[in-house]
Amino acid sequence: MANVTVIGGQWGDEGKGKIVDWLSSRADVVARFQGGHNAGHTLVVGEQVYKLSLLPSGIVRGTLSVIGNGVVLDPWWLKQEVEKLRGQGVSITPENFQIAETCPLILPFHRDLDALREDAIGLGKIGTTRRGIGPAYEDKVGRRAIRVCDLAHLDDLELQLDRLCAHHDALRAGFGEGPVDRERLVADLREVADFVLEFARPVWMTLNEARARGRRILFEGAQGVLLDVDHGTYPYVTSSNTIAGTAAGGTGLGPSAAGFVLGIVKAYTTRVGSGPFPTELDDAIGQRLGERGHEFGTVTGRKRRCGWFDAVLVRQSCAVSGVTGIALTKLDVLDGLDEINICTGYRLNGKTLDHFPAHSSDQAAVEPIYETVEGWSQSTAGARSWAQLPASAIKYIRRIEELIRCPVALVSTSPEREDTILVRDPFAD
Repeated sequence: MANVTVIGGQWGDEGKGKIVDWLSSRADVVARFQGGHNAGHTLVVGEQVYKLSLLPSGIVRGTLSVIGNGVVLDPWWLKQEVEKLRGQGVSITPENFQIAETCPLILPFHRDLDALREDAIGLGKIGTTRRGIGPAYEDKVGRRAIRVCDLAHLDDLELQLDRLCAHHDALRAGFGEGPVDRERLVADLREVADFVLEFARPVWMTLNEARARGRRILFEGAQGVLLDVDHGTYPYVTSSNTIAGTAAGGTGLGPSAAGFVLGIVKAYTTRVGSGPFPTELDDAIGQRLGERGHEFGTVTGRKRRCGWFDAVLVRQSCAVSGVTGIALTKLDVLDGLDEINICTGYRLNGKTLDHFPAHSSDQAAVEPIYETVEGWSQSTAGARSWAQLPASAIKYIRRIEELIRCPVALVSTSPEREDTILVRDPFAD
């Protein structure tokens, strides 16, 4: 049976939560493989709304959900999110939720450093969520991290704390802050250790055993390809690799396990925070897209920047992430527009480009080349079949397929689970 890997094909906030939730009804395991609690996945189930930042979206359905080793974990946030979901009636136990023993921890001084850096940069700020994600990944790569498995050995942390504090105390001093309070840190970790360790497992074994038994695994990505630390709009990116290939290294399965790669993209484009955005609209249409699409960040609450669909960027995302098919979301936000623009290329210094340039100054300077297509007046909200879509909406979808060189597998027409048009079943491949 096929596995499915779900990734964002733009700058995040594409509606991955709903799609993963929709697919998880047919999956046996849902696995997060990168990022941290900077993800923002909103699930709407009847009258109930669930907002997840760290837990895999499958947990709401009771599907076995795992956090892989590629995720950085804030243990206090984990406890808060678990308790909140339990309060909403969601059962979370070691039988349906596991955390990789080798996950690095996000610690309080990571959050401090994240905020201190952003405040010091001023106009050049990256636009992080200030949740300590980047500094935690830095410590992982620098071999200084405290990991989930260390919570069972808190009396043996001295050497690791020496490495951590030698690094962070110097950084903090540069910002006029005092050294890390080691005793307070260890005490805080002791308070949360038992809660986290209850779910700690060798997740790579769980997933390999599931695969050997022919179970369907759904890999859930966070953020989007355009925020990938290698392939995104650097330096305005996240601190992990968000492409589908990371599913292997971030969980302990081989690269052949990724299966069908489903890229989630909006029918238009949004971005939160700083960085280039060629098709951004600072006019009434941009305002309309934001209002109709309720474009506010799930994690930060920040207003999202809105613009036309950028086929060049999505084509690039599909290529570098090996996307098999896309799920097109929020088509209904475009209802009522007489004309719709699609970016098909860029102009830069008198030349035409068919890809997004690598350097940030060139990225900021490109001018979009638009193709205008006919809009539609009928509502697409809640459509569950092609027959319920206006002809112009279908033409728009088909044109997107041509431009990004990738077929549409799903079309989402509202936040509700069942308001989805299935074109190609990812689990059937």
